[in-house]
Amino acid sequence: MSLIRILLVDDHPIVREGFRRLLERQVGMAVVSEAGDGETAVEAFRDYRPDVVLMDLSMPGAGGLPAVQAILSRDPDARIIVVSMHQGAVFAQRAMAAGARGFVSKSSPPEELVRAIKAVMTGRRVLSSDMAQEIAHTSLGGDDMASLTPREREILTMLARGMNGRSIADRLGLSSKTVQNNLSQIRLKLNASGDADLVLKAQRAGLTEAP
Repeated sequence: MSLIRILLVDDHPIVREGFRRLLERQVGMAVVSEAGDGETAVEAFRDYRPDVVLMDLSMPGAGGLPAVQAILSRDPDARIIVVSMHQGAVFAQRAMAAGARGFVSKSSPPEELVRAIKAVMTGRRVLSSDMAQEIAHTSLGGDDMASLTPREREILTMLARGMNGRSIADRLGLSSKTVQNNLSQIRLKLNASGDADLVLKAQRAGLTEAP
């Protein structure tokens, strides 16, 4: 089994130490670098090219979301999981909209973080169970998959399986603008509040395997 190389990004050294101890007890996982702010995280990603980045949101400087976007601008296929103390659905939705592959709250059991890392390595998007429930509770309904065109259904399925807009466009031979327009229509039809909500609705509809 190939080694999963992980970059830890959190401004609290004690938190990073806890993550490191957890992850290095797992077979096939290793922490290759750490960072305490977003700017250092981008530099560490460039230098170490980790398989997975665990990113905090609240840090000195620009914070976690700009770091997510900066890393993805370098590598659109980067696998980033936001791990945050913030538990509101809006934080998970913003993280997923920024391009993160997953969101795990720091109140989750340790095994949920390990599960999330394994999930994103297989190309899936993932939410910790508490965040999935939070988003489900705040969703307004409108899960009318029958209203989607075949193309919209195809794009939604690809999104839920972990592909970003650029990758979907390349796979389908479409422009990125066309894909984004389709995603906007899908959000309207399904009354979805963001990409994380879309993924959850797709999972509930059976379009992709739920995490």
